[in-house]
Amino acid sequence: MKAVARAMTIAGSDSGGGAGIQADLKSFAAMGVYGTSVITAVTAQNTREVRGVVELPTAAIGSQIDAVISDIGTDVVKTGMLSSSAIIEMVVAKLKEHEIDMLVVDPVMVAKGGDRLLEEEAVDALRTQLLPLATVVTPNIPEAEVLVGHKINDMDDMKEVAKEIVKMGASSAVVKGGHLKGPATDILYDGHDVKAFSSQRISTMNTHGTGCTFASATAAGLAKGKTVRDSVGAAKKYVTDAIRHAHSIGHGHGPLNHFYMLGE
Repeated sequence: MKAVARAMTIAGSDSGGGAGIQADLKSFAAMGVYGTSVITAVTAQNTREVRGVVELPTAAIGSQIDAVISDIGTDVVKTGMLSSSAIIEMVVAKLKEHEIDMLVVDPVMVAKGGDRLLEEEAVDALRTQLLPLATVVTPNIPEAEVLVGHKINDMDDMKEVAKEIVKMGASSAVVKGGHLKGPATDILYDGHDVKAFSSQRISTMNTHGTGCTFASATAAGLAKGKTVRDSVGAAKKYVTDAIRHAHSIGHGHGPLNHFYMLGE
């Protein structure tokens, strides 16, 4: 019997089901990968707002990682909401302890509705401790601006910032261009070449969880043995189709349709 590819997400829980752990597990399943989860925080949120956040103790986060790795194992780890430097330091220590060599970092900083999900004091820990372990980092433009400390105004800036993030130690970086006008174009720099992935912009409010989904779909590709470039390309197509077929749920930014391929 062929072994199934495995992917672990280390992230926060979204009670609205559109982002975070919930989006990650949906994405893994849709991409044919067995997903496991490590919850770092519980959020009370819906399509309009984050009403509250409770961080889990770092010992509980570490225990979840140990429990999964010691039995099920994983082919890739994807990180999402790591809201404090203490949590980042715990995750980094466990990644090193378990010799994880395939890591996708989604540097979650702000929720779709504008609520901050990463403490300011944790940015430096994210930049200096977690990014150097990453196979690929997947920031959107506001997140990338925080990482590098300056504005991104156009496609040329995106290319340079992707290179700056790789200089921080990551093997590759995808700067997602959804916040710029025009086609939705993401820029991948793999340490050698720049590659643009572009799709037609879809006019919709249903984009909650886009970043989580993109990073998880990329991780799923890596878990199945695809290259970074092929994994990013497949993730781009998956996210675009999931947005195109999204249902209107809630009264704010609705979630993607992660299982659009199963029919309406």
